[in-house]
This record gives sequence, structure tokens and C-alpha cells, in this order.
Amino acid sequence: MNPSWRKPAGALAIVGLILVWVVLVASFSGQIGRLPILVQTLVYLALGIVWILPLKPLLRWMETGRWRMPPPPRR
Repeated sequence: MNPSWRKPAGALAIVGLILVWVVLVASFSGQIGRLPILVQTLVYLALGIVWILPLKPLLRWMETGRWRMPPPPRR
């Protein structure tokens, strides 16, 4: 069984995604910092969760080589 190149490539893509997301969020920290503390908390909570959304297809690709799930079999 040959090792797949997709896993190291996917791991690098995940690290890259996190770095880009951190820079993007940090670039808006001045504007977010002017908001009331409760709103800041909600914004950072939402931004801390949103970056996870692209991971599911990326992880699926790392495992299977497909970006989408195959359609369910017909009966």
C-alpha cells in the first residue's frame, strides 16, 4: 500500500487556511474592538467557529480523493 500525498497536502492546506483566517480576523480587530464587549464576544465566537466549515470537504478529500459524497444508491 502506497502512502497518499493527499494527507500531507491536506495538512498543509489546513495550516494555510488557519493562517489566512487568523490574519483576516486580526486585520479587523480594530473595528471589532470598538464594539460593545458582548457584541465582541459574539463576533469572535462566530469567527472562531466559521473557519471550521471548509474543513469537512477538505478532510473528505484527504481520505477519499473526492470533494463530495457520492449520491446514495437507488433502490
